[in-house]
Amino acid sequence: MTSQTFKQLAAIIVFVLISVINIHAQQPSADDMLNQVARLKRIEAMQPDSIGPKYQLALQSLNFAVMYPHAPQTENVMAQAEQTIAQMSKMKHADQSDLCTLTGFLYMVRIVQNPAQNGQRYYIDVMQNFEKALKLNPNNTLAQQLQQKFFEGMRQQTGERNEQ
Repeated sequence: MTSQTFKQLAAIIVFVLISVINIHAQQPSADDMLNQVARLKRIEAMQPDSIGPKYQLALQSLNFAVMYPHAPQTENVMAQAEQTIAQMSKMKHADQSDLCTLTGFLYMVRIVQNPAQNGQRYYIDVMQNFEKALKLNPNNTLAQQLQQKFFEGMRQQTGERNEQ
């Protein structure tokens, strides 16, 4: 039962995240997104002490992973995102709210990839990271949007469970 609940939750999360992330009418292809990740990786390499390119690289990597959770390149892209977030966390001027948002997003992608295995494992981490991000910076738009959509998905999930 719990496994089915997390599968439904993951489906809702995928739908919600795609709608939040994908502001354009047309969804970019996996190749387009991977090319963007590669460009950002080159920019980040040219500016290793800059936080902005690292943030964009991690965010674009997570966007790819949530939109294509089972693509062959996803694990490498996720590893890159995780490594980039770790690098950012060691930088003096890194925005802690942004770090928590990216970390929460990373855990959300893990749930989407394998809801039965990762749902119970990462659910609390997702919630705690978004809550901490918004406590540190109540105006963090990405954290607000992801948390709001996550809650909406949870409410829908709860409603579906109550109807069964």
